[in-house]
Amino acid sequence: METLIMVIHPDITNSIVNKRWMTELSKYPNKYEVRHLDQIYPDGNIDVLAEQKLIERYGRIVFQFPYYWFNCPPRFKQWLDEVLTYGWAYGSKSGYKMAGKKIALAISVGIDEAVYRSTAKYKYTLAELTRPFELTFEYVKADYRPLFAYYGIELNSGKEWIERSVPLYMDFLSNLS
Repeated sequence: METLIMVIHPDITNSIVNKRWMTELSKYPNKYEVRHLDQIYPDGNIDVLAEQKLIERYGRIVFQFPYYWFNCPPRFKQWLDEVLTYGWAYGSKSGYKMAGKKIALAISVGIDEAVYRSTAKYKYTLAELTRPFELTFEYVKADYRPLFAYYGIELNSGKEWIERSVPLYMDFLSNLS
């Protein structure tokens, strides 16, 4: 079964990690369909019906994005608001079109993982901070899976650090079950 990778990055041209992950994913067109929402919808006019039909075709969907301001990029929030509609994603007569689909987040994080702890600067783990996504996907009866995160991009943006992320991300995707 192919996996749909929804990349949401408002400045992919200047991206380090997300752009590299997209390059790696492009080597496996039979395993991954990669869509960059900011390039597909630069004007912000999301084709809701097309997105819903696309989602219906896949059993595994990964939302890949940089984490900043303790949240996702705006286009992802817009996508959630517009695509997960009553009557399609939820509601007594919806059929819950995302039910049972494996959903995961793949997040690049600028800060080091050590600051995402109860005793550290940001007080919460990334899993705790992304709980609204977990609740959203559970609400539509999707099978929310543990997230993938690659930390420390601000401090370690060298080629070696970036390349180290690639097999970790690809292993995560291969084991998404």
